[in-house]
Amino acid sequence: MESSSEEVILICTNLDPIQNEADSPNEEILITVTDILTLNSPTILTFRTIKVHALRDSLVQHSSYFRGLLSGSFSESCLGSITIEWNVHVFIQILKHINGCQLDITSDTFIPLYEGALYFGVETLLLKCKMWLSEVFSPKGFQSTEIQVEDLIQLWKFGFEHGTDFILDSCMSYLARNFMWATHNNSFGKIPYDMLLSSVKHPHLTVESEVHLSDALLLWLGSNVENLESPSKAEAEDSCNGILKQIRVGLLPLWFAAGKRNSFHFRHLAEESLDSIFIQLNIPTMGSQDTIGYIDFQHLRIRLTEYSKKLNLSDCPQITYAVLLSSLIPSSDLTDPTLKKIIEHLFTNSRHRVRDRRAFQQRPLQTVTFEAVQEVDISKCQRLLIEQAVDCFCKSFPSLRVFKATYLLNIRTTGFLQLLEKCAFICEIDLTVDITPVLPAQVTVLSSSPAVIPPVPESSSVEYKAVEIMLFNKSGPPLSNVTKLTLEGRTDICDLGLQYISKLCVSLCHLNIKGCISVTDIGISDLIRRCKKLSSLMVCDTSFGLNSVQALSSAISDSGSFSSGHSRDKYLNSVASNLQTLHVGGCRGICESSLLELMSQIQVLKSLCLRNSNLVDQALYNFIGSSLEMLDVSNTKISGAALAYIIHRNPSLKCLKARGCKNLFQEDNLIVKRESNFSTSNEELHAELEKVGRLEKIEVGWGFSTFFLSALEPALMSLKTISVGLGGTLGEYALRRLPAICPLLETITLHFQVISDIVVMNIVTSLINLQALSLCYCLGDISMSSFKFSMQNLRKLRLERVTPWMTNDDLVILMQNCRNLVELSLLGCPLLNSDSQQIISRGWPGLVSIHIEECGKVTANGVSALLDCKALEDLVLRHNGPGLQRNFISYAASKMPLLRKLSLDICDAREGDFDIPNYADRYFLSTLKIARCKSQRCAFNFPVPTSGASRRSVHVETLVLTWNSKDLIRTVVKERL
Repeated sequence: MESSSEEVILICTNLDPIQNEADSPNEEILITVTDILTLNSPTILTFRTIKVHALRDSLVQHSSYFRGLLSGSFSESCLGSITIEWNVHVFIQILKHINGCQLDITSDTFIPLYEGALYFGVETLLLKCKMWLSEVFSPKGFQSTEIQVEDLIQLWKFGFEHGTDFILDSCMSYLARNFMWATHNNSFGKIPYDMLLSSVKHPHLTVESEVHLSDALLLWLGSNVENLESPSKAEAEDSCNGILKQIRVGLLPLWFAAGKRNSFHFRHLAEESLDSIFIQLNIPTMGSQDTIGYIDFQHLRIRLTEYSKKLNLSDCPQITYAVLLSSLIPSSDLTDPTLKKIIEHLFTNSRHRVRDRRAFQQRPLQTVTFEAVQEVDISKCQRLLIEQAVDCFCKSFPSLRVFKATYLLNIRTTGFLQLLEKCAFICEIDLTVDITPVLPAQVTVLSSSPAVIPPVPESSSVEYKAVEIMLFNKSGPPLSNVTKLTLEGRTDICDLGLQYISKLCVSLCHLNIKGCISVTDIGISDLIRRCKKLSSLMVCDTSFGLNSVQALSSAISDSGSFSSGHSRDKYLNSVASNLQTLHVGGCRGICESSLLELMSQIQVLKSLCLRNSNLVDQALYNFIGSSLEMLDVSNTKISGAALAYIIHRNPSLKCLKARGCKNLFQEDNLIVKRESNFSTSNEELHAELEKVGRLEKIEVGWGFSTFFLSALEPALMSLKTISVGLGGTLGEYALRRLPAICPLLETITLHFQVISDIVVMNIVTSLINLQALSLCYCLGDISMSSFKFSMQNLRKLRLERVTPWMTNDDLVILMQNCRNLVELSLLGCPLLNSDSQQIISRGWPGLVSIHIEECGKVTANGVSALLDCKALEDLVLRHNGPGLQRNFISYAASKMPLLRKLSLDICDAREGDFDIPNYADRYFLSTLKIARCKSQRCAFNFPVPTSGASRRSVHVETLVLTWNSKDLIRTVVKERL
């Protein structure tokens, strides 16, 4: 077929033809442009040579390549055919576009199409590709497309090779905006250095916190050590420093900065971060510059962009109102001399523990609005003035829905909630604090009274009082969108506060008041009657009792009021019938009959906690639900038959806690039985355990043995946590097989088990996901050989009464193999001495919890090096040598800004006594326990027990001091050693 002068034959050679049914490619095909539009590509691509009749004018009009070739001075302009040396499939797609066919551009086809459009000069296709890239890289496009990190890397490399700024800029912006998403991708470590550095420097870099950025960059560096190696060591260090210097170290959490002091890449930045943090806390460190001029305002600006959805400032005690405000104003304002002076004044005031808001009354500053922010976490930011902070959040984050402010005691609960009323869309609030150790169900209270201490500054106390008076002088608080409220441990919340909550939070679905010991059963029941939408109720260790059970059981009428009828039909429309979570552990006010009634109504329950309650078998037999995923019956009187019944009805159980159940496997129990075939035999429970689906957590004790471990073996392949307590006897064979049976274990706790070096070595070498290991009061013969293996993933380690041979040299070996510990507990290591402090602080500078008891002479010469663990939140020092100075409590609190819980013993006091700090000098301390060794005279005038208990009993008397937002409560308790 001869071509006309208006046509040209394009000859394409297919180097990789598709095999046809005859298993051999066709040789040649001659087609027109119309054929290309009608035939599918696979048919055409079965030929080795493809000749296409195309119109010259169309090619010249749409392609600069063909325009120059066919209408210029090239020899090809006179020829009737042109050889095309390009990927056939891509070229056919380009021809389709030239002839008006709509192309479907995807992440797989973008690069070949764009490259082809560049080569052949098809401007309309280039424009189409750019529009597609702009669309998929837009914030809306991120939600609807499947762009992966691998695609992003390929795009960047293509743009870099071709010098295409449009693609490079798009990739940088996209990675910066979606940085958090990218860090969770397996290909994050493959991102080119220049691409990562450019994105980190990009003004749209969006991260939840600086620690997320730091972790991501350290992860990337760990994956690119070889790639960064260069002939010049200085160049490699410059590459590392160049990217790590983008981290705003002054905004890192204290635990993170302290924990990275031993990091190869991060140690210098860690020291810089600690200096910055302690300058802000007005605690100068060695060599730090304690001047306001040292502060880099730009480097202390919290990263916020128009794309930010979460702001996480938790564990940053250095965050103040000044830091927050300077981050919310336009960056250009920091160059204004007047505004900069105001900010400097704010920083100066905030470095001192000022509580009078009048000190911060300045010229109003215009803040930026971030519409996308929905979640804020300021947990443990104890220097942040809550009133001003919440005001900033409400103005700058109008879409705020989740607010977390845990472990803060500088404002009362009701005052906190009222401040949040200004946040119109707030739906989830978490104000958790530590649960008081003075729980009537766990200790015997000998005396309790408010201590005489200097009050909170007058300006603050007046403000708090005004909050409470204003609260109930109004006709009633406004309606609220709050559906989830967590007040765990808040001892300042009382019935009056619950009344306020029930009026404010009319849509409340989830309530957690665990450990709120100041509320009464009547107060809880009134709240339940008002909050009819409750689906989750967590009231462990409170006065929850008969009245509350009746409120849960009462029917809700169509009008919303509660009915007092006794018909069984009322259970179908009660609050209890809609509960999915019910935690009433430690609530001794619930009698057996109340539990029987309650269990007969909760039918859609997924999580049930009845630990330390008056639970009996019949209550479990009354349970009609079949959706349980978590069950806690620890320290109750239930039998194996009752537990077998509940397991049989709930095959989706994932978490089972049954420690301390002494009747679990007794054969001669006389129990009331339902009309069922369940017996009290071990075989019955064994049979039901075999049917359990996939357990993720199990805690057991009395009666649990190798026999039951074998029965559970099919269900334990996904187990992540196992705890075996007193009464459980797994045996060495079962413990040796534990890693094989449960390969995904992350947490192991063994009490009173027989262990050996082989058992421990097998655990630490086989379980690569192990993060927490507790060996407590175990029998058997283990040595340091058990710990001479690398355990870099281990975060928590408890060795209690199992390593009496441990010396400082052994402690060094332990430190070398477990470098990433954040919690350490050592009990009964009499060979340790004061040098152990330095080993611990240098080896694990990021520890947040240290328990050292009966460990030789660790504190015989006082405590100094141990205080270098700047991020400590929980410290227990008992029976380690009488070297603690009289002012140790306030001194330790001043050196460790996050210290909340401190436990000491009088026998370790150098002068036989400790000074109790006043409200201001306690810093962040919320719980102080001072035990009296029974061989020592009491310096706190403990009352003599009236029960006539012997001084040689297994109990010890302890002075417990607990601070809340308004008081210091002084309590003397008797607790078991």
